[in-house]
Amino acid sequence: MVVLGIDAHKRTHTVVAVDANGRQLAVRTFGTATADHLALLRWADQFDAGQDRRWAVEDCRHLSRRLERDLLAAGEQITRVPPKLMANVRDSARTFGKSDPIDALAVARAALREPNLPTARLDGPDREIRLLADHREALVCQRTRVINRLRWHLHELDPQWDPTPRSLDRHSAYLAIEQRLAGIDELVARLAERLLLQAHQLTTEIDELTAELTTRVQVLAPTLLAVPGCGVLTAAKILGETAGIDRFTSKDAFAHHNGTAPLPVWSSNRARHRLSRTGNRQLNAALHRMALTQAHWHPDAKTLIARRKAAGDGGMEALRVLKRRLSDVVYRALLADARETITTAAA
Repeated sequence: MVVLGIDAHKRTHTVVAVDANGRQLAVRTFGTATADHLALLRWADQFDAGQDRRWAVEDCRHLSRRLERDLLAAGEQITRVPPKLMANVRDSARTFGKSDPIDALAVARAALREPNLPTARLDGPDREIRLLADHREALVCQRTRVINRLRWHLHELDPQWDPTPRSLDRHSAYLAIEQRLAGIDELVARLAERLLLQAHQLTTEIDELTAELTTRVQVLAPTLLAVPGCGVLTAAKILGETAGIDRFTSKDAFAHHNGTAPLPVWSSNRARHRLSRTGNRQLNAALHRMALTQAHWHPDAKTLIARRKAAGDGGMEALRVLKRRLSDVVYRALLADARETITTAAA
């Protein structure tokens, strides 16, 4: 077997070929255009004679999406290696320093050491969900900065004037502030009016994106939405970051990818585990929000937390167990939604 590890960048892709034992066979650097990818495939043909060839790419899809698309179109098999896993392999190697060939070698060796990593596939509706969700999050961050500046201007105009916390994402609050600023002829008031207009426009766009996400997610993931604690935005984050549940061979592989698989942190006679800091942190954050919601409101989750604490677990350990079980619930829900989508398309 030959694994071709790729360290992807904006201008270049560095490829290192290794054998089944992780020994380096060859290294080459190519450009990032489609023509360069064709040259890469021609170069890789030297490893195709009677050998099982597969590719391993660091999972940074803004840099590697075009490369993955071209390789998949050519019928190649691609494994996505999480950056943290690649970094751990690089640190354990006998090479020193950091360079593109060293990173590409670490990617290839990580793919050899971890057989259940997710595979790449052509983009589908889940990527559109991710693009919409990411754009909405960026707009929310931008609106937060605008609102913070607006609040300082309002405080300067009148220290007693303090809009209700978390109210400046509603059009009614913008209208009330606009009416109050109308009679003030100062530079600070004019700047506040401009910031108010920006916040109003951002809120309108955020609401439109939320409505579009709601429509798409209700079609793609009705089973996932039925899971307690999973709203539209959380479901959109899970769909976009999972990028196809069929990429995972089992619920355990999915848990390893999202960072809910427990890590052993014990020696001697006491066995215990802790929360993992590895895996896809966006997916992990979505599961964490679901776990916090269920821990407060869902009877089964509250019973589980109480039982684990009574057995001697701390709060974080009990939450880790809940997140791991939620990962399995989400995995089954995504599988059910994927089967329903296939059935509907076939009909």
